[in-house]
Amino acid sequence: MKKIIFTIIIFCCVVSAGIGIGWAEGKKQIENPVYVIKTSLGDIDVELFEDEAPKTASNFIGLAEGTKEFKDIKTGKKVKRPFYDGLIFHRVIKNFMIQGGCPLGNGTGGPGYTFDDEIDAKALGLDELKAFDNRTGPHRFLMIRSQQDFERNLTIPIFKAMNIKSQKELDERKDEFKARLEKLTIKEAYENMGYVYSENGSKHAPVRGSLTMANSGPNTNGSQFFINLVDTDWLAGKHTVFGKVIKGMDVIDNIGDVKVDSDNKPVKDVKIISIRRKTIQ
Repeated sequence: MKKIIFTIIIFCCVVSAGIGIGWAEGKKQIENPVYVIKTSLGDIDVELFEDEAPKTASNFIGLAEGTKEFKDIKTGKKVKRPFYDGLIFHRVIKNFMIQGGCPLGNGTGGPGYTFDDEIDAKALGLDELKAFDNRTGPHRFLMIRSQQDFERNLTIPIFKAMNIKSQKELDERKDEFKARLEKLTIKEAYENMGYVYSENGSKHAPVRGSLTMANSGPNTNGSQFFINLVDTDWLAGKHTVFGKVIKGMDVIDNIGDVKVDSDNKPVKDVKIISIRRKTIQ
């Protein structure tokens, strides 16, 4: 499994914005399950969006409680036991996110399987954002930093759709190509990269306090997850948001402030003691 990393665009302006993390005067009844992530620095309560991301929530719950089978990283055998107990937050990036769920503790491990994303791109507004603008160029969400990125993520998929195979054919149909490029949306550009969306998927953007699946590309979810320290709008449509913090954001902020090494791994382990369902009284 490829090492899971997140590319931070320097020019990306990220605004830290709080989300509702409290009980609305104790009157709101939460129907989705609530789980407590007990860590060595304190407890974090998360509500899982079981209604919008059922596969993702079920996977998290099954691994947390030990009811879902996974491949033991040491023995190679399939087992059932609480997966997250004793693991660490192996990647912490200040003013970005905290990430955990890797059995190897370095970002390269997982449960021995992968599963599909659950994302509603339309609800996130990705079908209304233009992938390319003649004045400003490619949209910043696409993270295009080179001519190769531009060709791979924008022009080549259009060439294929138009069945253009030579420069001559492109010259003859350049107006049609230009029109298609100008109409291309972020949603369509992501779909060209392999992402698949559903209107039944999660409608939540990755904002501060979001519980989100980490991955190494489209449909490569496993066990690793991250919790946002800030809003990360450029990750919308690429990662399934399957829950949110409703209590313990101070704990997450404290984890986000720990000292890390050159690989963004905490110098002193921040452990996940357990993840278990919370009974709401």
